Amino acid sequence: MDLKNLESLNFFGPELILTGTILLLIVLDLFVQNKRNLAVLAIVGCVASLLSTFDLYSAQQGWLFYRMVVLDNFSLFFKVVALLAAICTIWMSLGSHEIRRVYQGEYYTLLLTSALGVFFMASASNLLIAYLSLELVSLTSYVLTGFLPRNRRSSEAALKYLIYGGVASGTMIYGMSWIFGMTGSLEYAAIQQALAQGEMNNVALFMAFMFIFAGFGYKIVFVPFHMWSPDVYQGAPTPFSAFLSVASNAAGLAILIRFFFPGISRVTPGGEWALVSGVEWPQVLLYASMITMTVGNLCALNQRNLKRMLAYSGIAHAGYMLMGLAILTNDGLSAILFYIVVYLIMNVGAFLVVAMVANFTGSEDIDGYRGLAWRGAVVPAVCFTIFLFSLTGLPPFAGFIGKFLLFAAVLKEGGEFIVLALVAVANSVVSLYYYAKVVKVMFLDAPEPGDKEFVIACSHFTLLIPLAVLTVALGIYFSPLVLYTTQSLRFFVK
Repeated sequence: MDLKNLESLNFFGPELILTGTILLLIVLDLFVQNKRNLAVLAIVGCVASLLSTFDLYSAQQGWLFYRMVVLDNFSLFFKVVALLAAICTIWMSLGSHEIRRVYQGEYYTLLLTSALGVFFMASASNLLIAYLSLELVSLTSYVLTGFLPRNRRSSEAALKYLIYGGVASGTMIYGMSWIFGMTGSLEYAAIQQALAQGEMNNVALFMAFMFIFAGFGYKIVFVPFHMWSPDVYQGAPTPFSAFLSVASNAAGLAILIRFFFPGISRVTPGGEWALVSGVEWPQVLLYASMITMTVGNLCALNQRNLKRMLAYSGIAHAGYMLMGLAILTNDGLSAILFYIVVYLIMNVGAFLVVAMVANFTGSEDIDGYRGLAWRGAVVPAVCFTIFLFSLTGLPPFAGFIGKFLLFAAVLKEGGEFIVLALVAVANSVVSLYYYAKVVKVMFLDAPEPGDKEFVIACSHFTLLIPLAVLTVALGIYFSPLVLYTTQSLRFFVK
């Protein structure tokens, strides 16, 4: 299927619904007095877009808009992830004291616009669309990071994010210009055909790939492009930090997988992936993975601010997910998709507890969690423990299954990848220290006389409990999600 503009609109339902919701939010914000109604409208728009996305699974795969974007199961998977992340973020925002102080109409509009950018990042089949969609996500993220009024930390984080993002963007588009100069096209399919002829200079190709990898990888927060992450997570509104940790990372992985696999690799008759460029870029991913997970975990050890700790934890988890890319197999890619879903559940849950505690104490430091379980917040403490142990990779939680699938895919390849798996296991042990430290403070440290009893809004539990239950359930019964992620690897490759 190769459709032109008007024909493509028949398969563009999720994007049209989300765009319509964004425009409606802009108009209604001028008239609606109760801003909570805007959040409800945003959730309704996301749910409608989600239903439209599921409806497209029965549609024929192919190119849309003159081969600028592609419709396949892979792109639909990341649209589902983006919408689920947006719904959870909006729900979390309803009970956030931070969000009550901002312009909520603009906040929800920018949040949905960022989700729309993720849509295009996942479905881009052209480097130009990939660049524009990444910039759409980045620009809205810069604004939302600095959205807290009269908050110097928030403004500083937005400025740092903007500077790092600008450098990464310039590096990426420079690499894209090299690819265009060598292949004569920005379209992934044409680039793959040009590379298959084997007439390119491998050194120039390697440099171009590394420039592009730097731009895409800045969204995934792998080392050495991770330095913006802790400051941004700490300075941004907590609900948006949760969205950024999940949707932004997922979008970066989507655009990276789309470029490095169906873009510049080929499928063998046996259904596996093989290099067509002669450049051993998986070796770069291997070392990037080991360095990223190690730096992330070591930097998280002494963090006192929970949002900074979760930021460094996110860097480490990006390293784990890069393992699946480095081995160049479908098993690795399927494990990444599974891990993205479980990471969404447990990380959004962790940020939700951080937001709940910050609402009451006004602090995000670990001292505010002292004796949390004995101060009227035993349910949030238990749920937080579930999320943290799942992030560690302990059974019987979903994070254990996610890491098991990643490690199994890596060990299956043998050779030097065994070292990669051993480094990942060692890093998981290291991560247990700083996760367990928070659990120890919540359950074993006695409250001090000045510590108040927690009062938790009931609305928080409507999101917290389902996330905790899913974290446990997917650690016990995970086969439907494994099947879904495996089916989501159906790329449209002509």
